[in-house]
Amino acid sequence: MKYLFYKIWRNKVLIKLFGRGELFRVLFNLSPMYKNTGGKLIRVSDDLHYIKVQLLFNYKTRNYVGTIYGGHMYSSIDGIYVIQLIHILGDNYIVWDKSAKIKFKRPASKTLFADFKITPELVAQIKIDIQKEKKKDYNFFVNLTDLNGDIYAEVEKVIYIASKEYYKAKTINSAIMKFNK
Repeated sequence: MKYLFYKIWRNKVLIKLFGRGELFRVLFNLSPMYKNTGGKLIRVSDDLHYIKVQLLFNYKTRNYVGTIYGGHMYSSIDGIYVIQLIHILGDNYIVWDKSAKIKFKRPASKTLFADFKITPELVAQIKIDIQKEKKKDYNFFVNLTDLNGDIYAEVEKVIYIASKEYYKAKTINSAIMKFNK
């Protein structure tokens, strides 16, 4: 599936027809990893610096007490920053989710939204940091809100970013150490 996604994602005819952001949005919403979360990408900028997620309140996302299940709240936003950064930073970087913390502020019985923004300044700073330090953890924050801006959940994501060169060397060294034991 991943390879099919990349093949379509890099198709110049489709990009010209739909735009990179719209093509990404459609493909991501169709992917099995995301399809059943209850979330849906509703806006994606062509450079992937901005993504807006919608989490519908319906029978699929409703829990026993009639509000949005907390697992759907988290899964609808899980991985968005990582995928943004993978595409924005390019092939010379490794990006992983390291940890997450979610704070539920109130029960949700309406459609929620989350805005993911990565500024060009942040991208430039990440590249400088990784060039110097080879690896670093970054904290990203996103809120699930309704149309009025009321916050229903606050999420903090810790994301590990490393240079691909550093990461490969680390992985090889780790494998050698295990083999020698």
